[in-house]
Amino acid sequence: MNELSGLPSVEHLLQTEIAALLVESYGRPLTLAAIRNTLADLRLHHAYQKTLPDNHDILSLAHKELMGLTQPTLLPVINASGVVLHTNLGRAPLSQAALRALESIAGSYCTLEYNLDEGKRGERTQHTESLLCRLTGAEAALVVNNNAAAVLLALTALARRKRVVISRTQLVEIGGGFRVPDVMKQSGAKLVEIGTTNRVHPADYEEALQEQNAIVLHAHRSNFRITGFTSEPELTELAAIARNHNTILVDDLGSGALLDTARFGLGHEPMVQESLAAGADLVCFSGDKLLGGPQAGIILGRAEPLSKLRHHPLARALRPDKLCLAALTATLLHYLKDEAIWQVPVWQMIAAKPEQLKERVERWKDRLQGLPSPYAILPGLSTVGGGSLPGETLPTFLLALSVPQSNRFLSYLRQATPPIIARLENDQVILDPRTVLPEQDELLMDLLQQTLQTYQSHNLKSLPT
Repeated sequence: MNELSGLPSVEHLLQTEIAALLVESYGRPLTLAAIRNTLADLRLHHAYQKTLPDNHDILSLAHKELMGLTQPTLLPVINASGVVLHTNLGRAPLSQAALRALESIAGSYCTLEYNLDEGKRGERTQHTESLLCRLTGAEAALVVNNNAAAVLLALTALARRKRVVISRTQLVEIGGGFRVPDVMKQSGAKLVEIGTTNRVHPADYEEALQEQNAIVLHAHRSNFRITGFTSEPELTELAAIARNHNTILVDDLGSGALLDTARFGLGHEPMVQESLAAGADLVCFSGDKLLGGPQAGIILGRAEPLSKLRHHPLARALRPDKLCLAALTATLLHYLKDEAIWQVPVWQMIAAKPEQLKERVERWKDRLQGLPSPYAILPGLSTVGGGSLPGETLPTFLLALSVPQSNRFLSYLRQATPPIIARLENDQVILDPRTVLPEQDELLMDLLQQTLQTYQSHNLKSLPT
């Protein structure tokens, strides 16, 4: 007799109390599929089993499959890496006011496209445009779903099948293989490269603009630097050249700072207000980088060219949703009320002084007293990240853990709930307080203690004393 005939039927398993609990938690269709998959897997691998599993074992395996199937992969983490705008970790964490705005709007109907005064359809652009114009001095503003979309919309609406002049020094590639020339190709614009990889002169623009063109594109090199024998015209000079040739100048700033980063000991990142004052017709930048808000692409500038973007069919495909606009509005209000430095997490982190960070790390160290792993407080450096301020760092103090097989310990930290993202330096596990939200300190220390104890108990290798 075939031993596999001893396996219970799907219907028999569904009649058990455990299966009833699984159905209650996960629904009948998912539970049924998990039981069937488990039985099929057991039949396939039965030759490697000494005995047939009982009902409890089978349903335990089905439960494990259900948990894996329904476990979300988008999870909150504790960022102890020291990278403020960590693209892989979602860039800018939102302010408490932005979180409250999200909760308020997400849980109810809202005035996304409804004019309360007139009792009829309104425009979703109304929620952020006046704030952006007041903050920057722009005539008009438009929000789309990210900065790549902002550049794509500008090129498509203003330069489809037309020439776009750009310096070779600015043909950049950012994370994920995103390249400015590729975006230009998708927009239908004709790329006109001028200058060389290290130098471009006003005469290069003048010569290229002798022929009929649509726009001049200026792209800020936000994630690398060109040093040595280099030259480029200032944005004010470029704006004057564009005006003389009746050509629109679009400035892609990328990060889009509204505050001066030099105030915090960093290099000066070009500011949105400066770009507009220099004469750019349109300025594009991100909402989730140095602005510190949700993912968004923001386009500011003169009303006439921006109107073409607003009414282009692509604008609808790239428009932001109600959650983006709610969080962005709350973030912009921090700037309007001159409170961004202490309300927007990105700026809180950038503005944190080394002595403040050292005090936090000392409290961390006190919590770890008595654990078997050697740990120390070391001076170190944080980075802004997110394609902003290349090569710029901020002084900090670090908690350094000396554990055997440090790479494996990093993996253990990533398996915590929530996961802890640290970094490795000189074979030590490094945790930087700059990017750990202050309200996460206690949780981080609890998780770190638990992880160290678990790591030791697994006897991967004896921890030094």
